Amino acid sequence: MTTATERPRIAPQPGPQEMFLSSPADVVVFGGARGPGKTFGLLLEAARHAHVPRFTAVLFRRTHPELVQAGGLWQASTEIYPHLGARQRQSTLEWLFPSGARIKMAHMQHESDAQSWKSSEICYLAFDQAETFAESQFWFMLTCNRSTCGVRPYLRLGCNPVLRDDPVGGWLHRLVEWWLDAGTGYPRRDRAGVVRWLVREDDGQTLDWGESAAEVTARNPGRRPVSLTFIPGRLEDNVILEARDPDYRQKLLALPKVERERAFGNWVIRATSGTVFDRAAFVVVPAAPAAAVARARYWDKAGTEAGGDWTAGVLMSRTAAGLWTVEHVERGRWSADRRNNVIRQHAAGDGVGTWIYLEQEPGSGGKESAEISVRDLAGYVVQADRPTGDPYARAQPYAAQVEAGNVRIVDGPWVEAFLREHHDFPDGAHDDQVTAASGAFNKLALAAGFGAPSLSVLGGPPTANGSARPVTVQL
Repeated sequence: MTTATERPRIAPQPGPQEMFLSSPADVVVFGGARGPGKTFGLLLEAARHAHVPRFTAVLFRRTHPELVQAGGLWQASTEIYPHLGARQRQSTLEWLFPSGARIKMAHMQHESDAQSWKSSEICYLAFDQAETFAESQFWFMLTCNRSTCGVRPYLRLGCNPVLRDDPVGGWLHRLVEWWLDAGTGYPRRDRAGVVRWLVREDDGQTLDWGESAAEVTARNPGRRPVSLTFIPGRLEDNVILEARDPDYRQKLLALPKVERERAFGNWVIRATSGTVFDRAAFVVVPAAPAAAVARARYWDKAGTEAGGDWTAGVLMSRTAAGLWTVEHVERGRWSADRRNNVIRQHAAGDGVGTWIYLEQEPGSGGKESAEISVRDLAGYVVQADRPTGDPYARAQPYAAQVEAGNVRIVDGPWVEAFLREHHDFPDGAHDDQVTAASGAFNKLALAAGFGAPSLSVLGGPPTANGSARPVTVQL
């Protein structure tokens, strides 16, 4: 423990973090996984030249909320820079050092925001979560990476894995591709920290790589190559984090397969058939649990008949032990009137103790359809739900429980179609049952303690046996 008169020792941890702060390359990409200490490394690198007058550093996150959130760049910097005698100017997110050096935090939410920096002279540039930035922002800011303070300008990036064809961060994957194992998707440890040189061709797309500056210069007379390397880091490299938060690894292991693989450094895994939901992970049971504490049926509505998308209604229950059971699925291609009749019939069969959620499509038409359905279900606990995020993102909590073996399915004639659609997700032709199942799961999980359900203001959620007072709600 450090006493009030002692100064704490601020230094990188041995391994990749130390390698990151020792690299002579113009551009260093660090991380490619969750937890190796990327943010601390970026901040510590900025402090290296804090004793140099006129030294300037700017560290970027894509949006302002990310910049100032708990555990973000600004908060983390308050644990380092005051020990170096710096004064903070929170209104501009700057640190002023006794030497006259300045370190600033900033964001570039819109791609065009990079243009506002075109007259800047920034000795040290850093991008935290570089995969969230556009390629044009990276290359433009490289032109602002210049210095007259006596320190050679350089740029550092902290990142997580991103797919090669990602519309935002795919450029970063392509930039570090040489350092990755194409077969496994993980970084090649034998190439960690190896420096290569490149120039960007006049077409703005092609990169000419070489193993030495002389090689690249010979092919591009008059051009100065940029040196670049990639230093992969893993959670196990961050001994301090693992000691402070020993549960963090278990939290990552609890992620669905695709997100878990990316968290541990896989750059090529993607959501394809069998990677989000493995049909073998579902447990088929003969009957619904008698000890369910809550039930919900979630409807993903479609208005087409004899073609197009399906309407799917998934009835799911939750037990106090944290087991989830898909008790029934109704699915069909119906006209709007027939669909509403089907929903009404199932509401009566499920009982007033079952919460009903109706997915509300965007726009005025979706709102009007939801309002009609809610009025039709007067006397039941019903809510029109306006989900956010794409179906894949919404399915992640549900997928994690499926993989853990915590989701059961009551055997029935609908099971095969249900399992097949889940296994094909997100590549399959339809995702209506997945959307309805993840919607029911998320609502039940919310009521299980991850947040107060909105229905509780009306006297609490109904009991499983249907004894609660019927209520109609639309939020």
